[in-house]
Amino acid sequence: MNGDLRCILHSDLNNFYASVEMLKDPALKDAPLAVCGSLKDRHGVVLAKNMLAKNMGVTTGEALWQARKKCPGLVDVPADFPSYLRVSRAVRKIYERYTDKIEAFGIDECWLDVTGSRMLFGSGKTIAEEIRRTVKEECGVTVSVGVSWNKIFAKLASDMKKPDAVTEITPENYRETAWRLPVSDLLYVGKSTKRKLNFLGVATIGDLACADEGKLVAELGKWGTVLRAYARGEEHSAVREADEERETKSIGNSLTCYRDLNEEDEIAMLFLLLADSVAARLAESGLGRACTVKISVTDCELNRFGKQGKLAVPTKNAKEIADCAMELFRALKMRGNPVRALGVAVCDFHTAEQLDMFSDAAKEEKRERADAAVYRLREKYGNGAVRRASVLQDERLSALDIKGAHVIHPAGHHDDPK
Repeated sequence: MNGDLRCILHSDLNNFYASVEMLKDPALKDAPLAVCGSLKDRHGVVLAKNMLAKNMGVTTGEALWQARKKCPGLVDVPADFPSYLRVSRAVRKIYERYTDKIEAFGIDECWLDVTGSRMLFGSGKTIAEEIRRTVKEECGVTVSVGVSWNKIFAKLASDMKKPDAVTEITPENYRETAWRLPVSDLLYVGKSTKRKLNFLGVATIGDLACADEGKLVAELGKWGTVLRAYARGEEHSAVREADEERETKSIGNSLTCYRDLNEEDEIAMLFLLLADSVAARLAESGLGRACTVKISVTDCELNRFGKQGKLAVPTKNAKEIADCAMELFRALKMRGNPVRALGVAVCDFHTAEQLDMFSDAAKEEKRERADAAVYRLREKYGNGAVRRASVLQDERLSALDIKGAHVIHPAGHHDDPK
């Protein structure tokens, strides 16, 4: 690839949750495996699966009972997010040997800008191969790495060959490689956008790159221009540096669903799941109580909305974070479109006691002790060891088809609502 261009890698840990579970228990390597979001027999959602399960037709996001129907010998285990986070951090330490420009895209994916590293370590492809081998040797999991001159094509390349592979998209080969792929393979082209593009006669990434911009804007609004630029390799956003990420004092999480959400109580349930994760990591961080809650909402047309608000009393409590998030959601002036993705983040941390004169300090302390006990049990016995009754009792969670969680680390701000 031309040495004057940027060199961007996208690393994607293969079947990450399932790979970590097989690392914990090697006996699982010989069985079709699904990692699930619930222990309740017929109401879990498949968050990840290994290759044996994938070959039997098991897909991420489907209900556990559907997966068992396809694969009668399926072994299911509850998600263990503390273990996944530990392995993710170990892998990131490997990335840091090559660059400090690392941007997380969820717990299992990162972009790396190695433009300035090539004088020391060789070409982008050479660095990618070294990372692939080192991650396997030192962490016991595999990674697929894409190499290109921008983030969108690097992500596309990492998806092209899996598992345990390196793929490069260059200015010389992108028309023969990227442009032949279905338009749905491009980052941010979901089912709704794919349907609209297909209506315009756009079936491949090449079709999108060569499409009339005016027609795209008429159908998709500003996203028409953005997606066309992505397809043409005209994406120039920077990879955030590690030091820049550390300055962002926020903790949060986001979820994307395969189907659109129309019901307010479904949205409230997902806010509670997100807040549970945020509160757990806030307790672990030692940053104190949060004073501000932020939400981000993406609708089915990829329009993004955000809002933030102050909590009446600083808190670490998941229920209070979720309640505030839901109040912010109701205050958003959306156009009535179904919801595709939700995010929750907290910030403005205070370590000093700041309960107001009308709050019940004893109740607040009791809630925090209960939450801390739950987090300790999850850390010791796995994330599925303790679940909220309201979540377990709501059978509709199995139909929400959660695509995945993008974690906002204390040292980062991926999907941080604005």
